Amino acid sequence: MNINNEFLMQQWDKILNFMVNSGGKLLAAIVILWVGLRLIKLLRKALHKIMEKRSIDPSLRGFLVTACDATLKVLLVITVMSMIGIEMTSFIAILGAAGLAVGIALQGTLQNFAGGVIILILKPFKVGDFIEASGFSGSVKHIQIFHTLLATPDNKQIIIPNSELATKSIINYTKSDIRRVDITVSIAYGESVDQTRDILLNIAKADSRVLTEPDLPVVVVSSLSDNSIHIALRMWVKTADYWGVMGGSNEKIYQQLNIAQISNPQQKLQIEMTAAK
Repeated sequence: MNINNEFLMQQWDKILNFMVNSGGKLLAAIVILWVGLRLIKLLRKALHKIMEKRSIDPSLRGFLVTACDATLKVLLVITVMSMIGIEMTSFIAILGAAGLAVGIALQGTLQNFAGGVIILILKPFKVGDFIEASGFSGSVKHIQIFHTLLATPDNKQIIIPNSELATKSIINYTKSDIRRVDITVSIAYGESVDQTRDILLNIAKADSRVLTEPDLPVVVVSSLSDNSIHIALRMWVKTADYWGVMGGSNEKIYQQLNIAQISNPQQKLQIEMTAAK
């Protein structure tokens, strides 16, 4: 019994000595911990408001706020523990090694995540845009943190890793409000270029969807080949009207050229037969 009492007294003395010697550090650490948690909370709210004003995607916004909050709290705890004399060097080394191992194991996933962050922040495209990338084209249906979903015109689903979209070339067909429709027709040599030009311009001017800005519709001889003259009609339309104007104009051009009896060049295949000797 006396041995137990003596052991307890020794432990109590150690606790008292620690409190006397380190009381100031412990009190300062508690104050810093309390103030730090309050500042982190305020910073979390401010960061959330800033990203909300900049219209950053909600899923990315929540992830970034949570990640920032967790990182700052870990740094705060490490700082406080160092203040009261707890050795943190080994702990930090272990934490760093674990982070490196996880990073190597999830290298591809982390690249896709980083690509998703870049896409959601820089917004090279948005949901609803029609894009072409990595050999695929379609309308953007979902932008997720690791990959982006496209839907083709015939409603096939395409899943593209975000690392591909963030590091390679993308064609965004619907980024701008207006697009230029280019239609090229071929007529045979000897046919009237002026008459063909008038037909194409009249079709463009008769379509109310064709814009006069940034340029009026124009018809030019784009190139000459061995058996045909290539004439291009160029006109500006709203992006939403692009396919309607393209299809309607092609149909009208075909009809009007037939009425005017302007012939298209015919590919000729010449076969020579040599009599056997």
